[in-house]
Amino acid sequence: MSLSPDDIRDLRVTWALVAKDAEGATTAFYEELFRIAPRLRPLFAGADLKAQGRKLASAIGLVVRHADNLAPVLGPLRDMGARHTGYGVRAADYDAVGQALIATLQAGLGPALTPRARNAWITAYSAVAGAMQAGAADLARESA
Repeated sequence: MSLSPDDIRDLRVTWALVAKDAEGATTAFYEELFRIAPRLRPLFAGADLKAQGRKLASAIGLVVRHADNLAPVLGPLRDMGARHTGYGVRAADYDAVGQALIATLQAGLGPALTPRARNAWITAYSAVAGAMQAGAADLARESA
């Protein structure tokens, strides 16, 4: 992943705005995710979505804080990807999550999500999804 200093600044500025109402943002994210990918709803059966939302906001915040050097979070992201395989997450599901993330940011931030900031979020999410998918692939290889 290659984020410019401007990209990193845009991530941090827009995340600071979103984080002011992290619970509302994560609620909106899950609503959007289940709207565009209803097949994912059963993966959260019985889950406390507020608690899940807090975990999501914390994970996004960690990535944003480390946007200038993701090396410290790549290992934990790979581990998270391996765990998500056990929950039933498939490689194709990462696209729906990315779409829901960008749609949620757009709805919540409006014009504050400039085209450059949007592209920075897409790039950052692609790096996160790639690390998680690599962790899932590692688990599949180990299990084979």
